Amino acid sequence: MKLYYSPGACSLSPHIALKESGLSFEAIAAPTKTHRLADGTDYYTLNPLGYVPLLVLDDGTQLREGQVIVQYIADQVPAQQLAPANGTLARYKLQEWLSFISTELHRGFTPLFTPGMPEEAKTMAKTRLASRLQWVNGELASKTYLMGDTFTVADGYLFTVLSWSKHVGIDLSGLPNLGAFMGSVGTRPAVQEALRAEGLFK
Repeated sequence: MKLYYSPGACSLSPHIALKESGLSFEAIAAPTKTHRLADGTDYYTLNPLGYVPLLVLDDGTQLREGQVIVQYIADQVPAQQLAPANGTLARYKLQEWLSFISTELHRGFTPLFTPGMPEEAKTMAKTRLASRLQWVNGELASKTYLMGDTFTVADGYLFTVLSWSKHVGIDLSGLPNLGAFMGSVGTRPAVQEALRAEGLFK
């Protein structure tokens, strides 16, 4: 497998999932600012949509959406418990979390990274994000991870999105459960390996 990623982008989530899985893969940087690979290849020739992540399977099949990619990875190694079994209520709860993180948090950060976005729009985005983060903080009360005591691919996604906070002026210090969550996930060896591979952790 090949994972195309951009350092610190949402592709960090499947990068973490792959490291946690123990599966063999090649990580290839595809910076979203240049869309050029290290060998000069135009990334658009691989993925016409231009964004990351992109997972290319050994038979050439491509998966482009992060929520799908991390579940595919989890299902290759069920013993790692990165996702509950398909068809179970717990799996639907995991999908609920992945969807929430994608639509309410990931998407919520987008205006804050958009060049030329009016300050008024950024303020509105931060206000909306603050309410969503407060809710997640409550959901993490008495829990180490989103699904309880077991790390899943949803935690890797939430960790990735929350890591953007410091770059856009969102203060998480008043949300102790989120702080504890970031500490727990951030110290996992596989997470540190993924961060190190992307040049985000020394």
